Amino acid sequence: MDLVLGSLDLADLAAAFARVPLSPLFDLGYFVVSLLYLKYERGAVELSRQSPFASWACAMLYCFGSYILADLLLGDSPIDYFSNNSSVLLATAVWYLIFYCPLNLFYKCVSFLPVKLIFVAMKEVVRVRKIAAGVHHAHHAYHNGWLIMIGWCLRVCAVLVESLCLMRPPPTHFFSSPSKASLYGAVLFTLQQAQWLPISKVNLIFFFTLFMIVCKVFMTATHSHASPFAPVEGVVCPVLFGSASGSGHHNNHHHDGSHDASPPPPPQPPAKSKEELNEGTRKRKAKKAE
Repeated sequence: MDLVLGSLDLADLAAAFARVPLSPLFDLGYFVVSLLYLKYERGAVELSRQSPFASWACAMLYCFGSYILADLLLGDSPIDYFSNNSSVLLATAVWYLIFYCPLNLFYKCVSFLPVKLIFVAMKEVVRVRKIAAGVHHAHHAYHNGWLIMIGWCLRVCAVLVESLCLMRPPPTHFFSSPSKASLYGAVLFTLQQAQWLPISKVNLIFFFTLFMIVCKVFMTATHSHASPFAPVEGVVCPVLFGSASGSGHHNNHHHDGSHDASPPPPPQPPAKSKEELNEGTRKRKAKKAE
């Protein structure tokens, strides 16, 4: 496959793309989109007014949470990435401008859809590089630990951390479309790292980044939450895990059986005694006489 790509001059393009540094341009796009989503969260603006330090801590978790969780799971220091002063200062500057810029000028500029789509594409570049770097790091720490290399539990931990710092319950579903794409990307990079996938790492980074950019930009531009993997999942999941029709039929049968029994009649009011009836008759006769 690499020979075919080389004949099309795509291998050189992929190699040049893999050498493009992420800092500071692509990191800026990653921080802008991450903190935009933080501001969209319920209670984030109120928290920034009540406790700026707590808001800053949440922003740092949004920007560097994946690095912190990866260091914890791989036995490294969770605060190691904060020694990168340039990244921390850049993320702090973006946080301040998004939450405290006068008249919300910076927020209005970066949330303008054409500008936002550029930053979304830049974030996907960083996302794919982080997946590739994480798989490479885990491969050296746990050479045969495929589950650790895939790192699917990072998403669950990240959602719980976000829920904790924003004081809201976690969502009922953990895997959104970007999370599923990250999971599938981790599987592809794990297979490539184990030399089970006949493609070089730089080519896989290049093509998977293009796929992620196209999907995420389209979903953001159309405000769509539909998963691009839904058609494949709709075919594969019933084969591997069975369909939900059996349980639905059982539930319907249960409900149908419950409808057969008529509801109990409402309770009848207690019958009046003879003294009460006589008292009522005397009152009516007195009214007539008046």
